[in-house]
Amino acid sequence: MAPSKSFGALDAKAIAALIAASGDVALVLDPGGTIQDIAYGSPELMQEWGSQWLGRAWADTVTVESRPKVEALLRDAATESPRWRHVNHASSHDADIPVQYTAVQVGPDGLVVAVGRDLRGISALQQRLVAAQQAVERDYSRLRQMELRYRILFHATPDPVLIVDAASLKVAEANPAAMGLLSGAMDPVVGRSLLEGFDAAGAEALQALLAHVRATGRAEEVVARAALGEQEFRVSASLFRHEGTALFLVRLAGREAHAIARPAKGSALLPLLERMPDGFVVTDPDGRILEANPAFLDLAQLATAEQARGESLERWLGRPGVDLNVLVANLRQHGAVRLYATTLRGEYGGSVDIEVSAASLPDGDRPGFGFTIRNVGRRLAPEGRKTELPRSVQQLKELVGRVPLKDLVRETTDVVEQLCIEAALELTGDNRASAAEILGLSRQSLYVKLRRYGLGDSEGEGE
Repeated sequence: MAPSKSFGALDAKAIAALIAASGDVALVLDPGGTIQDIAYGSPELMQEWGSQWLGRAWADTVTVESRPKVEALLRDAATESPRWRHVNHASSHDADIPVQYTAVQVGPDGLVVAVGRDLRGISALQQRLVAAQQAVERDYSRLRQMELRYRILFHATPDPVLIVDAASLKVAEANPAAMGLLSGAMDPVVGRSLLEGFDAAGAEALQALLAHVRATGRAEEVVARAALGEQEFRVSASLFRHEGTALFLVRLAGREAHAIARPAKGSALLPLLERMPDGFVVTDPDGRILEANPAFLDLAQLATAEQARGESLERWLGRPGVDLNVLVANLRQHGAVRLYATTLRGEYGGSVDIEVSAASLPDGDRPGFGFTIRNVGRRLAPEGRKTELPRSVQQLKELVGRVPLKDLVRETTDVVEQLCIEAALELTGDNRASAAEILGLSRQSLYVKLRRYGLGDSEGEGE
């Protein structure tokens, strides 16, 4: 490049315009680093700083951790290859303003020109990328949980069930109950055509059943005889699609199906629950613990299951008088609760964030509820949450000195608001319109807050 040839005819005004246009902010500094002149290429930065920097040391305009970078920029200004460095300027708002600078020494008197680029746009994109990645991780985690629940339900159900490819009629999956019924006629079951398990007449009836289901979506059950032996099955089917593939959900029922399929006390289901990494608790209708697996005992810091039996789950679960009542009320009304977020307190003061899913047990000699408790403390915090919500005066005291006062006030306000909304929903039997009236809110405002705090299903706002 030939500077004298390209820029030799430029006057000072043109050079100043060129420098101002080269970045979002340009500083002219004396050899000691004091700002002599300033030009802006960004109206936002001009409104933020104006001329208040004139006469001040450049290092005094940046945050403490950025001062060594400013000194390095001034040292490198006289070299032939100055570097770009990221510094942060204090702002009148809460967030610092990131700017990327390079500095060049010009003229014989040692003046330095520093040109900066506003990085807030890039920073915002990076934050959105991180938030999107965290959202993907949370969605992936939820999908894994759903798959795990599906697998447990599929293998634990006493009803013989098969998943069959609608195009080839080959068995894609079969639960242990179905394998027990068809093991004699089809060994192995998975990967073989479903029709191989039945005699000629049964295969023909089953083929007609599946064709009718494919055409209409539903059909009456048929009776089909096994290929080996004299056993007959009542067969029903339904059609569903998964990832663009049509599949049949085929259910079998026979005279001895219940004896083969229903898990006995010594079956693999009980050891599975004992070895589950998530806590599993069975309670009576009043919430008193009947059984608990070792994972729950670890979370509650208990040595033996006898310490938990007969005690109310409320002793360890979340906010006393709130969380268990909400869970039980929803279980009695809907029969199941999914991914209810709260905390679990240990016997020796420990506390972890958990998600609770629960279901009502079938009516019988010992009706009650089953709770699955998952520790989510190691998950990425949701966007916008900087601290754990203080749920008691003691926890609030523990945060003093570690969290700014304004954050404590904001988080505590959120807790009070959440508790009031939960109390209103409990008083009104989960009637959203009545709860909004009690709280003095519009229904739209209440739905926004329900989504914010993850309270129940806030999607169907058509009450």
